[in-house]
Amino acid sequence: MAHDGQDPTMNDIAETATILPDLLTLTRATLNPVDVVFETARDRLRNQVSTDGRVSGALVEAQQSAAHGLAWLETYRQSLTQMQAWAERLNDQGRLSEMEKLIHQIAFGEYLSQIAGGIPMSQGEIIRLQDMGLSQDERRALMTPEVVALCETGNNQNARTRLVELMQDQTANATFGATGLDEELEMIRDQFRRYASEKIAPFAHDWHLKDELIPMEVIEELAEMGVFGLTIPEEHGGLGLSKASMCVVSEELSRGYIGVGSLGTRSEIAAELILCGGTEAQKAQWLPKIASAEILPTAVFTEPNTGSDLGSLRTRAVKDGDDYRVTGNKTWITHAARTHVMTLLARTDPDSTDHRGLSMFLAEKTPGADAEPFPTEGMTGGEIEVLGYRGMKEYELGFDNFHVKGENLLGGEEGKGFKQLMETFESARIQTAARAIGVAQSALDIAMQYAVERKQFGKSLIEFPRVSGKLAMMAVEIMVARQLTYFSAWEKDHGRRCDLEAGMAKLLGARVAWAAADNGLQIHGGNGFALEYQISRVLCDARILNIFEGAAEIQAQVIARRLLG
Repeated sequence: MAHDGQDPTMNDIAETATILPDLLTLTRATLNPVDVVFETARDRLRNQVSTDGRVSGALVEAQQSAAHGLAWLETYRQSLTQMQAWAERLNDQGRLSEMEKLIHQIAFGEYLSQIAGGIPMSQGEIIRLQDMGLSQDERRALMTPEVVALCETGNNQNARTRLVELMQDQTANATFGATGLDEELEMIRDQFRRYASEKIAPFAHDWHLKDELIPMEVIEELAEMGVFGLTIPEEHGGLGLSKASMCVVSEELSRGYIGVGSLGTRSEIAAELILCGGTEAQKAQWLPKIASAEILPTAVFTEPNTGSDLGSLRTRAVKDGDDYRVTGNKTWITHAARTHVMTLLARTDPDSTDHRGLSMFLAEKTPGADAEPFPTEGMTGGEIEVLGYRGMKEYELGFDNFHVKGENLLGGEEGKGFKQLMETFESARIQTAARAIGVAQSALDIAMQYAVERKQFGKSLIEFPRVSGKLAMMAVEIMVARQLTYFSAWEKDHGRRCDLEAGMAKLLGARVAWAAADNGLQIHGGNGFALEYQISRVLCDARILNIFEGAAEIQAQVIARRLLG
């Protein structure tokens, strides 16, 4: 310890940090009070939005803030549940070290405090229990000795400082804290971490600044590593691995660059569509080619002025003999130019006005080049310039009597497109949550290195408590989002419905990524605002995560409807 009036150093402060006694018993005891508060909030809101015993969509919309708050409350409840499960698994394996205990303690201390005092749904929106209709007496369900102890002492400066000190002892490429995954999945992580560190991270910022497409060489290397057929069954040319493996691969590739981590998303969506809704002939024709990256797919769903309201799509597909002619406009189509096939959602019933008239097509096209990005007859397109997420580019597309073979109607039956698309949402949102974790980890990697190397007032930035506190909270929230994401993947791998879990993982993961990038830039100070620094790119890349694959507000709405239904 410091003596003779000297200021205490970071190490001196860390020595005073203590892990609460019987930590796992203490945290376990807080889960039931959180359950009680959630159930009270859900029942109260359900009564407010129901008519004749049925939940009313109009009333849910009128109570939108409270409904979305319920979604966030459940996200926190499930996050704490999965953190407890993670810590207990590690403890049973004898792997719960000081670092994991600190992460666990800080997570409970912070999230319990937010449940009691207000959960940030966004920077300017704090939802409180009273906003969900809970009275003061009902809120006292949280005032158990265990909850109070963790709120008061779980997330303290000494704990955060000690955690960051331990983080500095790990290698630059480490995940801070054991993930709890098995040896096979960690071997996959190591393989893709090495690849991302060597082949992606050193070049990502240059690709971003020049707004360049990710080189085809990278796509070819990823194909050789099995990325595009990762979860496609072996009988269809894939590796037949789990959704958990998809999480690990997406996480590490996105840690290198979100554009590379997202290359597999379109293949994942296309393969899932074909596996769930395709004919046997379509599976035999398309899945091996997707798995090998012989063909690259793109998802063509969104239209101008529709956004998340897919039931209002206007692009139409009209019968032309045995085939179809597509006319209409699409927007925000990722990686559209150099792909070979589009999973294209269009209206086949001209008299319909909702999702029941939509059909899904596997629409073939010729890959384009820089000089002529859309050479296929009946199809035009233009690039949308974007802040970040640049490696595949975004496009607006126009179709004018665009030809689609009749045999490429997914499943061979009209009117099933929306249902087929809905079946992909679980996997897509799990994968997006994993991408968010990778982006957040990248922000932490970059910010931590800068905080160690940058000197101010005679010492490294990391020696200042508010800087180390930011880094600690990044590591803690990344682990929380990681465990929630792994749980949703585990549910999917075991054949259970997991749209709720996947939605919560995506909702939290996107917020965690943005917070990590924003705090990472703050640690850089003015340098973070300079384009030459990588953190400026990560900030731009992180921002999209709260929008695509379901904007945060839509995601919260979907979660709330499930909880109330």
